[in-house]
Amino acid sequence: MKAFVINKYSKNGGLQLAEMPVPEVKDNDVLVDVYAAGVNLLDSKIKTGEFKLILPYKMPLILGHDVAGVIVKVGKKVKKFKISDEVYARPADYRIGTFAEFIAIDENDVALKPKNLSMEEAASIPLVALTAWQVLVEKAQIKEGQKVFIQAGSGGVGTIAIQLAKHFGAIVATTASAKSFDLLNELGTDLIIDYKNSDFENRLNNYDVVLNSQDQKTLEKSLEILKSGGKLISISGPPTPDFAKEINAPWFVKMILSLLSFGIRKKAKNKNVEYSFLFMKANGDQLDKLTQLIESGKIKPVLDKVFPFEKTNEALAHVESGRSKGKVVIRIK
Repeated sequence: MKAFVINKYSKNGGLQLAEMPVPEVKDNDVLVDVYAAGVNLLDSKIKTGEFKLILPYKMPLILGHDVAGVIVKVGKKVKKFKISDEVYARPADYRIGTFAEFIAIDENDVALKPKNLSMEEAASIPLVALTAWQVLVEKAQIKEGQKVFIQAGSGGVGTIAIQLAKHFGAIVATTASAKSFDLLNELGTDLIIDYKNSDFENRLNNYDVVLNSQDQKTLEKSLEILKSGGKLISISGPPTPDFAKEINAPWFVKMILSLLSFGIRKKAKNKNVEYSFLFMKANGDQLDKLTQLIESGKIKPVLDKVFPFEKTNEALAHVESGRSKGKVVIRIK
């Protein structure tokens, strides 16, 4: 099968188109004929080696964390799916590889594709929607009337997180440039701050939850807007010792992550704010719940651009530019 791979970590090199074996189908796996794949900043961070401490992949590595397609083979213990089912998924870590013609995925990480979405729209959903769900529902336990600050509202995670927070009855603020205001108003955002000419820390206060996806400086400013007992949840780091325990990291990785997050954890504790790091996990059951929200019109995908398979490198470069509104997708079939 054709696939886009990396042979080593590199900041400058692109992905190489290569012939790779069709993945082996284990007892609990489904083999998906890939129609479309979502592109995420995570793909770029893995390519450059930014996550090699916590995700030490073997090379050559097929990138890609989002898929929509059709099941063409099932393992002998598979119960939930059958051949010809249209599905979507975020494959588990160490089993990624959606920039390819086929991928084998554990059935527990897969869900039936929402009936009202195209393959390209469906491929834009899993990673960002699961991230939003795990931040807002699992970690923040969001409640009606709470005030939530979601950074970078027009990005892949932002566009879905805003819709999810509004579904649960939260009051939502976000940051964006003026050209994204119309989109964010459509999604139901209550307060939009133009980051080019206004500082959010001077406009917001007494917030319950912050979803941080930006740099260290923004992370520290976010502490200032939270009320006592508030939650600061970061998807961009720094990782914490609790996260190191979750992934059973070796002792030296635990030490490094403890040092990296020491400063922000101390500042959060001094303000009686809970700081945590989230690295989203594959989860088919949560995707099923998101499917219900999508099919009922509560959440809609926001697609920026669809690239053909042969232009996968251009798609990744477009995501790295930070200019996309919503998600970038590769059409493979």
